[in-house]
Amino acid sequence: MKQRTLMRKHDIDLALQRIALQILEKNAGTSHLAIVGIHTCGVFLARKLRAIIGAHFAQAVDYGTLDINLYRDDWSLVSQNPVVRTTDITFEVDGANLILVDDVIFTGRTIRAAMDAIMDYGRPRTVQLAVLVDRGGRELPIQPDYTGLGAAVLPNERITVRLGDGHGENVVVIESE
Repeated sequence: MKQRTLMRKHDIDLALQRIALQILEKNAGTSHLAIVGIHTCGVFLARKLRAIIGAHFAQAVDYGTLDINLYRDDWSLVSQNPVVRTTDITFEVDGANLILVDDVIFTGRTIRAAMDAIMDYGRPRTVQLAVLVDRGGRELPIQPDYTGLGAAVLPNERITVRLGDGHGENVVVIESE
C-alpha cells in the first residue's frame, strides 16, 4: 500500500487555528455556541477547536460527542455488528449555534446521519460543519462551512487521519493500492 502525506501536525494545528477563528467570526463570538465531535476522529478535533476558542474567550463553549452508527443508512453494509460509542450531549441543543466536527467529508452520509441524531436532542438555531479534509465526491448535497484542506483524491484512494492525545504522530495521509 502506498502512502502520501497531506498534512503533518503543524499543518493540522494551523488548519484548526484558522477554522476556530472563522467560527468565532461567523458566530460573533461564543454566545449560544456548541461544538459536537462525531466519533471517532471528530471528537479529538472538536476538543482541539474548543480549546483554541477557549483561549480567545474566557467563556466556556458547550461541548459534546456524537455516535452516529445506528443512524447511518449503510450500517448493515459496513458491519453486521456496528460498534456503538457513547453520545454525550449534556447542554441544551435548542437554540444553539451547533458546530458539527468530523475529520473527512466524502459522500455526505456521515453528516446526514449526524444531523438526524442531533435532531433527537433538540432543534439548534444553526448547524454548521467543520471538517479537517474535504475530499469531494458527494452523494448528498452537503457542504462544509469550515474546511482545513481540500484534496483531490482518486476513487481508489482513501484519506486516513491519525490523531491522538500525544500517542503517535498526528498526520493525514492518502493511501492507495
